[in-house]
Amino acid sequence: METYTQNIYLLRALDAYPYELAQAMESLQYALSFEPDNPKALCLMAKIQVEQLGDYEVAKDYFERAVASRPDAPEIYPDFIRLLVNYEDFDEAQKLIDFAKTVKGIDMAGMELAQGMLYEATGRFSEAEDTLKEAKQFAMNSEFIYYVDEVISRVSKKREYVNNKKRKEESKTKETPKPVAKNNNWLRDRLNNLL
Repeated sequence: METYTQNIYLLRALDAYPYELAQAMESLQYALSFEPDNPKALCLMAKIQVEQLGDYEVAKDYFERAVASRPDAPEIYPDFIRLLVNYEDFDEAQKLIDFAKTVKGIDMAGMELAQGMLYEATGRFSEAEDTLKEAKQFAMNSEFIYYVDEVISRVSKKREYVNNKKRKEESKTKETPKPVAKNNNWLRDRLNNLL
């Protein structure tokens, strides 16, 4: 009976999120009071904390509790990895991606997408493009492939922008600077003419 009640509250929370946040929070509190280590409830609470309340540390704590309670639950990892990448915990995100790839039932296309976004966030654009192309190989639907194509396009534009910026900076350093004294003579002559 207790599992049924806990599931009802969790389903109510899932149904209410993100449109009725107060109801979702109330249902989640009840669900977590029945089963404090429920990974789905902990993940939803983490999503509410970061997406609606902007509290990174509390959200990270909820995700860590979810992983600790059930590390074989594949639904935990995509949102947790996205949180770590968005808040620039790149080393921790890489470790989590590596571990998540070993979890049975994990969406490998999603993990390759997460890896590509991590590479993008760290400025490793060519590696990101390669990984995103790999993600397309694991994809099982056309919408995901279309989305990954859009991400690849964005990464390519970023890479081109960075390469162009580097070339401009290199060309500026290669230019010979004009003598400063010549400019000073022009200014001095101009001032003398005015006097």
